[in-house]
Amino acid sequence: MSSIGSSRALAITARKTYLETLLRGASGLIHACANGAKLLASQTAEPGLYMRRRDLVLDMPISLDAWQRSLEHRIQSALTAVRLARPLDTKPVSQLVADLTLVEDSAVEQDMMASRLGQAIADRAGWEYTDLCSRLNALEAGGANHADPAGDVLRPQVLARWLIDSWTDAGLGGAHWMTLQTVLHDEATHLAQEAYHDANHVLLDHGVKPEIDLRPFIRRTKDTGVGPTIQKASSSGGYVSGSAGIGASMPGVRQPQHSAPMVHSGMSTPSQMGGNSGLQPMGGAHEETRLMTQTPALRRSAVPAQAVLGKLNQFVSNKVPGFAPTQVIGGSANVVVGVVAPALGQAIQDVGQVVRRHVDAESGTPTGTPAALLQDLQDSKRALKQAASTPNERAIIEIVALLFQSILTEERLPAAIRVWFARLQMPVLRVAVTEPDFFATIDHPARALIDRMGACVMGFAAGAKGQEDALPGEIKRIVQVVEAYPDTGRRVFQTVLVEFEKFLERYFRDENESSRKGVSLAQQVEQRETWAIQYTIELRKMLADVPVHEGVREFLFRVWADVLAHSAVQTSPSSEETKVLKRAAADLIWSASAKHSREDRADVLRRLPPLLKTVRDGMARGGMAVEKQDEHVHELNTALAAAFSARSATISSAHLKEVTERLEALDDILPNLAEVELDAQTLRDLSGHESSDLEVVAEGGTMPTPAMMAWARELQIGAWFQLDYRGTQESVQFAWSGLQKQLALFVTPQGRGVLFQLHRLAAFLQAGLLVPVEDESLTVRATREALAKLDADPARLLN
Repeated sequence: MSSIGSSRALAITARKTYLETLLRGASGLIHACANGAKLLASQTAEPGLYMRRRDLVLDMPISLDAWQRSLEHRIQSALTAVRLARPLDTKPVSQLVADLTLVEDSAVEQDMMASRLGQAIADRAGWEYTDLCSRLNALEAGGANHADPAGDVLRPQVLARWLIDSWTDAGLGGAHWMTLQTVLHDEATHLAQEAYHDANHVLLDHGVKPEIDLRPFIRRTKDTGVGPTIQKASSSGGYVSGSAGIGASMPGVRQPQHSAPMVHSGMSTPSQMGGNSGLQPMGGAHEETRLMTQTPALRRSAVPAQAVLGKLNQFVSNKVPGFAPTQVIGGSANVVVGVVAPALGQAIQDVGQVVRRHVDAESGTPTGTPAALLQDLQDSKRALKQAASTPNERAIIEIVALLFQSILTEERLPAAIRVWFARLQMPVLRVAVTEPDFFATIDHPARALIDRMGACVMGFAAGAKGQEDALPGEIKRIVQVVEAYPDTGRRVFQTVLVEFEKFLERYFRDENESSRKGVSLAQQVEQRETWAIQYTIELRKMLADVPVHEGVREFLFRVWADVLAHSAVQTSPSSEETKVLKRAAADLIWSASAKHSREDRADVLRRLPPLLKTVRDGMARGGMAVEKQDEHVHELNTALAAAFSARSATISSAHLKEVTERLEALDDILPNLAEVELDAQTLRDLSGHESSDLEVVAEGGTMPTPAMMAWARELQIGAWFQLDYRGTQESVQFAWSGLQKQLALFVTPQGRGVLFQLHRLAAFLQAGLLVPVEDESLTVRATREALAKLDADPARLLN
């Protein structure tokens, strides 16, 4: 059953994989918690809670390194114990000291926090943990860990104890833990889910209980008729759905397909269940929402996708002797490159020529029907199998043919582009024969290229006609490059994938008619915000020791910095228009200082009308409403009146000259835009930038988790989403991300831009108001369909 050796050795490997995943993810967990603390501190709250959050943000930075070291030390010690087959001491603090002295309140408090965290991990990672326990019990019947599950490192309570103890060792107390408890629970459960999944994957790849029977873990209680209906997937994907109809309440969320029998109400609590499963009832809309919102972005797609590949590999391995995809341990693949046999290589080349005849050599347009193309590929499959020398090669030919049959019958794939996807079949087949990890990992460059191109073009037909040039032309170029280097394997796919990502950035910015204007406006918003932030910072430094009336000071920081930024974007930071506005700032500072002599007062009265006109012109060019202009001018008049009555401090001529010179040279000390730190605290309200061509989303959604914030940062350019905003649902395409991913632009097929700040984007994702159109990638969906056809007719693998 195992290529590693004995069952005991395989069980140790699974535990090592679990701990290694925890060790790799410890740093990410700690930094995600720190970001979560900052996020909480930025939210409005009642005074007491706000102060606790602020204190936490101030205390955490000095303790993060110690927390990480302590946590990693505990995981590493457990890893060493597992390797040496030593028992692990996981008793709670209160139990260790109970026989010697009275238990301190702090020890009891730590036990309670650990218990709550362990229960949260068991609740959310229950299926993955239960599957793992079931598989290990099958391997270890009668073994030490089977007999004493309390000493197993896999128990959720063990990870919870490590987190609590390392937190305490770092000097962060229980009060801080309670303030951050929601974030800590979320991040810990996400990491535990990932670790359990990786350990399950090791066992699945070695054929250990691919189908899980839940009956040994369930004890019936009296059926009250109100319990949730639970449906359990048969693989380690760990996906659970409630009763029928739940998915319908969530726009854009497809119900996962399961084949296992239904398990009805009466499921007991973890303490009532057999073994150390930690199985917990999870049902209803809450769980379905959690699956879409609380799983980290990469795992959200990787978990079910990797499970599909695992099923395919297991199925084919059972049918075809010698079929052995590269093993994936701990999430990474060992790349093994083989050689295509001469006969098969010639057959692949001949089929490629047949497929190329379906495209006009000069115009690049399809010359036949999709049906004729599919028929030619089907007929060519027989020639390929005849040229194959092993059952393994014939199986690979069949699987790749089924994958592309699914891809090429995708209705949303435009006809003009479909033929170029067809021309990738032979290069992909060559890679699949020579690189077994093509079937073992979802991030193989060949798969990634097909998925990225597919995600961009499946909404393509809805776009404007003018955009039908650059994107198909780039796909054509990429396919031709791949065809030109048949013997380079994954390297050519990786190269063109990077080139395609760069093309998309340029395409949406410069060439796509629907997005070009929106991207330009979004970039101007980002530039203006960045300049305004930096101008404000520099003005505050400049005026720190200058006796300026508070009304003028606030006007310069809140209003004039934005006016300067607008001018810098529209003209340039060194343009004459911007220089005029800088001189106006110096004049305002001088005019608002004390005027003791009659001559100085007369000079102010003479210079005031043109100065206020410059101020009004600057505010008007910045898009400010007349009413707001009047309000600011009134505030300036109040400051000037104070100067006339000598109630404000004086400013020396030398000091004024210094301020003026620094204002003139302001652009020389400003950093590059890419170096300016943008975050939720520094970005201001962007609603003032809204226009008929650019909609700024300033409200809506729900409080996002740190994991959702991470997902928002990882969205890929070109992906399509369904947006529910202001009573309208429409398709939008992700077209642009700012320099530091704090701004994100989506465009409608009609060309209207929808701009999000990062926090608002995550809030919409959290609430299900922005939902990916595709819940799985093109190649994963094709793999599912191929597996279904093979399951119905296994003989086709060898025929």
